[in-house]
Amino acid sequence: MEPRILARAEHPISRRDIDANVLKVLYRLSGAGYDAYLVGGGVRDLMLSRKPKDFDVATSAHPQQVRDLFRNSRLIGRRFRLVHVFFGRQNVEVATFRKQAEAVADTDDPLIRLDNTFGTPEEDAFRRDFTVNALFYSPQTFHVVDFPGGVDDLEARLIRTIGDPELRMREDPVRMMRAVRFAAKLGFEIEPATRAAIGRHRADLDKASVPRLVDETYKTLGQPEAAHALVLMEELGLLEHVIPILAAHLKSRGATLAEQPAVRNMAALGRAIGSGLAPDHSIVLAVLMLDLYRDEQRRHPGARGRGGAEGGTRRIDILGELRARGFARGDTEQMRLLHEAFENLAAPTRRTRRLMRRPYFPDARMFFEMTAPTYSIDSTRTIRFLADPDSFTASPAVASVNADAASSGAPPAAGNRRRRRRRRRRSHHGAQAASASSEMNGAVTSTPSPDPTRRD
Repeated sequence: MEPRILARAEHPISRRDIDANVLKVLYRLSGAGYDAYLVGGGVRDLMLSRKPKDFDVATSAHPQQVRDLFRNSRLIGRRFRLVHVFFGRQNVEVATFRKQAEAVADTDDPLIRLDNTFGTPEEDAFRRDFTVNALFYSPQTFHVVDFPGGVDDLEARLIRTIGDPELRMREDPVRMMRAVRFAAKLGFEIEPATRAAIGRHRADLDKASVPRLVDETYKTLGQPEAAHALVLMEELGLLEHVIPILAAHLKSRGATLAEQPAVRNMAALGRAIGSGLAPDHSIVLAVLMLDLYRDEQRRHPGARGRGGAEGGTRRIDILGELRARGFARGDTEQMRLLHEAFENLAAPTRRTRRLMRRPYFPDARMFFEMTAPTYSIDSTRTIRFLADPDSFTASPAVASVNADAASSGAPPAAGNRRRRRRRRRRSHHGAQAASASSEMNGAVTSTPSPDPTRRD
């Protein structure tokens, strides 16, 4: 098949937009007689006049040949051998052209298991997932090489699989999540046949590699377009196979997806990421699950995310459900701390200031300020309270309780009672100290020391 080749005047890519170390790798490979191209998402983003997050290189050189060319490199991977070329903290990933995976004996299960056979640039292009990710750029000729029709799909703003979408989704179910990620990131539509294949084979996500699926989930939801990605995951039925408890929560809300608190929280996270935040996994999880956590707290006050039955209704074990889906214990535990801190900060008391001594407080404060507007909570009041608690007589929650108590003749809330006890103790101790001081002064006055100069 003859590729479509775009000359320099037909595309917007300039070498000035390509990282200098990536160009060094490309030039050394071509200087040694190997074919070498910039490939994948880097070319796609440059074609859209976007700044790529990273660059990948594909070459006809085999992994050991690449390793021999670059002393500052290392072979990685077992099933899929790659070379990382290091420039200080930066590394450039170099992969050898590969062909489509070999057919497996069981034709009813096309899941890719063997995928390490070297091939040509054309074969490498057709084994990639989506047309817009299969463009090649040559820094020697300045040409963009398009085998599967990716340029047309960029212009049409479509995410389309290469080849039969039914087969491609069954080969690697994680591609369904990747389709969502790219559609959300680029603001593209998923091409109808590809979308239909996702709908038919979404249950295959249960067969996917758990670590890969979790990693792709974080990539999909940890981007500026996180809210759009979450909506797509739910609309396509993927969320119920990734985080079923969250999918059930969204369905139970009744409101349109875009108006739901969970989606609004993800929109807030997306804005923060767009402004430069690089959230760790626990923060992405905390934002994603906050509305479900708060809903559980309303239905089961005092619950700490553990399962069980209470009052005839089942309490959702949020942490257990996430861990069963492959999310790391460290991330889920940190998520729990952030959720509990949110409730503490939402209705602050003097005890809230203890949070400031916790190592996770900076994350908790940032998380609270990011998501509080979703629930009409004034985060600035909490921050002022933490800076100067004496300027506030009580938190909004305690003040409301005290007002209700006053109208019913009941005793005030514990926050004010404790405060009055402290004042009484201080007054009592002050009176005792004054009495003791008076007694001591009286004793000194009644028994003066003799004057040595006086004569009787």
